[in-house]
Amino acid sequence: MKDLKQTIISYSSRDLEQRKNWYSPAAQAYNQARPRYPQALMEQVVEVAQLSTESKILELGCGPGTATVAFAKLGCSTICLEPNPDFFQLAQYNCQPYSNVKIENTSFEEWELKPLEFDAVLAASSFHWISPEVGYSKAANALKESGYLILLWNKELQPSYEVYQNLSEIYQLHTPSLDRYEDQATQEYILRELGNMAINSGQFKDIKSGQIISQVNYTIDEYLTLLNTYSAYIKLDPHSKESLFSALRHRIEDNFGGSLQLSYISAFHVAQKV
Repeated sequence: MKDLKQTIISYSSRDLEQRKNWYSPAAQAYNQARPRYPQALMEQVVEVAQLSTESKILELGCGPGTATVAFAKLGCSTICLEPNPDFFQLAQYNCQPYSNVKIENTSFEEWELKPLEFDAVLAASSFHWISPEVGYSKAANALKESGYLILLWNKELQPSYEVYQNLSEIYQLHTPSLDRYEDQATQEYILRELGNMAINSGQFKDIKSGQIISQVNYTIDEYLTLLNTYSAYIKLDPHSKESLFSALRHRIEDNFGGSLQLSYISAFHVAQKV
């Protein structure tokens, strides 16, 4: 397996303007198709990070507000940083009911540091877009003494291996480079390594982790919308994507009755500032 840290560096070393606009073609699809974080997982995070109505949270890369709303409902005061202009607009809309949420259209790198101000720094499936050299130290500096770094992850949704094998024929014919499958053991390994990186940064300690495996049913349209939100598909040329999606549509209709059952791991790492 390719070194995880190097993979993250490859994401975060892209030009900042490119990173800001990366998800623009898929922002609406992301808002519609990406799963939310299970309530039971969020309750664990709240307990471990000792969050309350008095807590002040800094969220990095909030996207369309996928995790933001869950924390806003607690009454926490939250400042969200979202560099993508399309995500920024969606997050403003989704968080409209919550006066305790403020969203800024900026990146964490460009954000002016407010030292020792926050009880928690939160990143929901976004921390890998920030350079490790910047992310951990700046997050720690923004935290109050004994504050918490909260990393949430929804790993890539997967069909069963048998279904994957069936769909693999389509990928091999149209886009062999996208023919890949992450089993549960692989995803759990990646999650452990993400937690280890936080500790190895030297900025955090006493990491606590948890995970929940969920199963969801997606129609063909929902599944293809979901695929459109993954980076490998965002950068796929339109002709290849059209032929791949057309073939997938026919295969899922013919072999699986027009829908797929998918599973995914939702996980958290909560670590305390050193």
